[in-house]
Amino acid sequence: MIKKLAAEFLGTFWLVLGGCGSAVLAAKFPEVGIGLVGVSLAFGLTVVSMAYAVGHISGGHFNPAVSFGVWAAGRMDLGTVGAYVAAQVVGGIAAAATLAYIASGAPGFDAVASGLAANGFGEHSPGHYELGAAFVTEVLMTFFFLIVILGATSARAPAGFAPLAIGLALTLIHLISIPVTNTSVNPARSLGPAVIVGGWALSQVWLFWVAPIAGAVAAGFVHRFLDSRD
Repeated sequence: MIKKLAAEFLGTFWLVLGGCGSAVLAAKFPEVGIGLVGVSLAFGLTVVSMAYAVGHISGGHFNPAVSFGVWAAGRMDLGTVGAYVAAQVVGGIAAAATLAYIASGAPGFDAVASGLAANGFGEHSPGHYELGAAFVTEVLMTFFFLIVILGATSARAPAGFAPLAIGLALTLIHLISIPVTNTSVNPARSLGPAVIVGGWALSQVWLFWVAPIAGAVAAGFVHRFLDSRD
């Protein structure tokens, strides 16, 4: 279990550092700007790379919603889910703190004022989408993310391609939903920057726990039905 939790910590750390780091360090500077497409690819690449690196150790969740979805699909007990979530949360916060430190090396950088790629709705949504739209978006994006994850990792799926399918799905999800919420689908990814930014980010982070987990659990039960041999 210690090795599994270490793998989940490292995977979540890399996801937050790589994904949020691409937005904070590269996307906002014209001379090296990567834009929405670049940030979307960065999140997908973090999952692909770490799924191949440590997925065989822990299953490569790197996301509390994924762990709850795996539980709903009947592949994990709740005790293990709790341990995984703890490791993921610590990894996300540690990565956000590291990112804030790195970014502070640039003159005039303010982690709180920058938002540190935190997720939000209303005035804190990139496109100023309100609560209802943000909630539905996060539920649906996470639901389909888990449908892809659970299907790609099924015993009947082609072997060896799951990380690619999962990474591409996460890239697509970001291309769709960055304008709405800055894209969460991952409570640990949301909590890390929110802890550093505080204020509005912490007051809105509840949505990015409730909606992704709801979507993931629904997907777990749907997958269990679809993948049954009855």
